[in-house]
Amino acid sequence: MTTIVPTSEEDPSLAIVRFTSQLAWADAGPEVAEPQVSRLCREAEESIRDCRWLDLATLMVTSADLVSTKISEKDLECTYTIICSLVKNVKTPEEVLEMVKAIASKVVQQPDDKASLRLKILFNLYNLLDHPNARFQVYMKSLELAVNGKITEYIVPSFKKIDSFLKEWSIDIKDQREVFLAIAKVLRENKSLAEESLQFVTKYLATFSNDDAQVLSEAKEEAVRAVIEFFKAPSICQCDLLDMPAVAQLEKDPNTAPVYQLLKIFLTQRLDAFMEFQNANSGFLQTYGLVEENCVSKMRLLSLVDLASDESGKISYASIKNTLQVNEEEVELWVVKAITAKLVDCKMDQMNQVVIVSRCAERDFGQKQWQSLRTKLAAWRDNITNVINTIQANKVTEEASSGTQGLTVR
Repeated sequence: MTTIVPTSEEDPSLAIVRFTSQLAWADAGPEVAEPQVSRLCREAEESIRDCRWLDLATLMVTSADLVSTKISEKDLECTYTIICSLVKNVKTPEEVLEMVKAIASKVVQQPDDKASLRLKILFNLYNLLDHPNARFQVYMKSLELAVNGKITEYIVPSFKKIDSFLKEWSIDIKDQREVFLAIAKVLRENKSLAEESLQFVTKYLATFSNDDAQVLSEAKEEAVRAVIEFFKAPSICQCDLLDMPAVAQLEKDPNTAPVYQLLKIFLTQRLDAFMEFQNANSGFLQTYGLVEENCVSKMRLLSLVDLASDESGKISYASIKNTLQVNEEEVELWVVKAITAKLVDCKMDQMNQVVIVSRCAERDFGQKQWQSLRTKLAAWRDNITNVINTIQANKVTEEASSGTQGLTVR
């Protein structure tokens, strides 16, 4: 920090202005530079004297941005540490928000220059803030910088806390949608996490209802993207998209109806329905970059899950062979694939040529599944109540019995 702030009693903010303005005007020569540096320092002094902290912050970030490529990472971090500390001088939420926007906007302007340090600066600014909306604004700028600066790996760990962040920020639905889409974009940029983007697009789509058709139409593009991402993701065999209003609207539009139709096949029907769809819509898969072989593989797994849920715990090898349209020697291979994907828990009885299922996943978790879960929980609660009542009754009986053991008949 001594490279920026002299060991004199000069105000740190004024020292930063002097340091950055001298660097910014260094190439202009002393005759031009000295008057400009004096002018900027004078403006800074007046802002400090009059407590015009927003003006001071704006002046400082402008100068810092001009010389960011000329100074070391250490000097840039020290510079922005002092600039960010100005938020503590501001009293009203409105002024805090304005200052945060002024600082954060400059920090993200040059994402190719010291990107990871710039992200650290934003994190430090975030931690200095008490104002929820200001924190939200800084976080959104952090997501923007992570994508543009190609440093998404540094922001991804924060996604685990996003639910607590949303509660802390107390933002409205519109801002929540903005967060979900921005996070999905970050995850798409990181190839190893691309499939996880579907989770946040789904959160985004879940915020829409049928109450406002005009707003609902805004989600159509993302709804199509989410469905296609589901088709492409080999490890994702379950989703909640089908009953969402934002996705269901696709069925009413001739241009997107095939997308919804195929989603319905993936989540409720079997391989034969997919093959019929493919024959009737020969160019559909290519239009959306889908590979038929991959879709068929996924449909085989989903069809096996459907069999497991329909056959009362037992599936014959012959039924699997016919439904999955595979050879006899491939039946056990597909059962193993389903087990590996954690879609079913089962045992293969090779002697009797049957698969004994103990558990199978739900392809779609909609109203029907919620009702089933509600029924099971109610039954479980009743069973627990009966057990408790039985234990209490037995306890009363034992106490009554022990109380009569010391009595004799005279």
